[in-house]
Amino acid sequence: MFSTEHSFAQSVTQSVRIQPATVPREMKTFLSILIVLLVQGTAEELKLAYQWTQLSAPILDNNVSTSNQMVQRPAESFNAYGNVPMGLSHHKGRLFVTFPRRNPGIPATLTVINMLQFQGVNNPPVSAYPDGITNTLQLNYTADPMRIVSVYRTKVDKCDRLWFVDTGYLEYPNNERQVQRPALWIIDLRDDRVLQRFEIPTSIVERGFGMVSITVDVEADRCDQAYAYISDYQWQGLYVYSLATNRMWRFSHIFFSFEPRNGRFNLGGLRFVWNDGLFSIAIGERIRNSANRMVYLHAMAATSEIAVSNSVLNNETLSRSATDFNGLFLHLGSRGPNTHSANHAYDERTGVLFYTEVNRNSIGCWNSALDFNADNHGLVHMDNEKMIYPSDLTIDNDGVMWVMSNRFPLWLYYRLNVTDFNFRIWRQTGINAIKGTICV
Repeated sequence: MFSTEHSFAQSVTQSVRIQPATVPREMKTFLSILIVLLVQGTAEELKLAYQWTQLSAPILDNNVSTSNQMVQRPAESFNAYGNVPMGLSHHKGRLFVTFPRRNPGIPATLTVINMLQFQGVNNPPVSAYPDGITNTLQLNYTADPMRIVSVYRTKVDKCDRLWFVDTGYLEYPNNERQVQRPALWIIDLRDDRVLQRFEIPTSIVERGFGMVSITVDVEADRCDQAYAYISDYQWQGLYVYSLATNRMWRFSHIFFSFEPRNGRFNLGGLRFVWNDGLFSIAIGERIRNSANRMVYLHAMAATSEIAVSNSVLNNETLSRSATDFNGLFLHLGSRGPNTHSANHAYDERTGVLFYTEVNRNSIGCWNSALDFNADNHGLVHMDNEKMIYPSDLTIDNDGVMWVMSNRFPLWLYYRLNVTDFNFRIWRQTGINAIKGTICV
């Protein structure tokens, strides 16, 4: 299967076509700004927090440079170009940034930026999290449940915990391998202590490289009753983990597949085809007259949004009892043309669902109080130069939205200009982002 954030499939690469630049850069930038202003009026665009040209080697431990600590094997010497940030989460002045191991030479797949120690914008240093040893691969790539192999995205919950999936999978070109079973990790951010590592059994999924996104369903006063929802774009599954029972189950549904007519992408002047299935899951508003919440989900190669009650997902017995689930999964409709989305998140303060729109280099929005149709979707930020491929979007416990953009397709299919700023982190409150849009 074709893959957005995984193996270098030759069939995909062959479909890439570099489009000649017919519009000067200055004109494209002006047109992007003009479109945003016409659509959103007085909306406040996202603010740039950090940006990198390339990543410097991360600090592994005790402020000692990576070059002095990495296991000395030629295949794993630091590779600056291979370190592409993919996901982010924020918690009380710390930004957690992930670097999936798609190439050799990535010392740490999970890192942190201490925002209080770095006051600038350009090329902030990152440190391995929770420490360097946990991020360092064993010699000969042997399995080790105390180590993290590859992480795509993380989630901070309402109980000050960091959740993520270690895929256990190395995506090295021509040398891919499942090093160890994929595992769900939970870390207490108050003392950086590992609370839980749940090894995902083969009965749920055989290989881990399709699990690129996670969200957590929990109330602040019931931390021990948390559920994690994990999307698998490759095997088109939705995996549910119960912290209380330490069990995981799987949902399968036709809505988790890609939409064939929406498999074409055009990003940064590149045309290609992806067929990624279920990609992002977001916890939404509380359902009226109920203690349950709506859960929103979508595939990457699609423009549709699906909704289901969390009471459905949290029912292990139900997951094994049906194939169609008698209409419990609802097809809400389409966001409109070219609105393919990687990640999305719901803002409880505004009731708005925010999307990364990878085909439009933008962030979109929908107020959950409105009907789900293209006319009710707004645009809060667009930038065809600086926001190529917004790969992740999270909203922290203070209502601040954080976005990662990384020019991933250019890195994957063409070549990044390493003297240009390629990777960026943006931020804005949801309240300010929707000003002047239909999402208010």
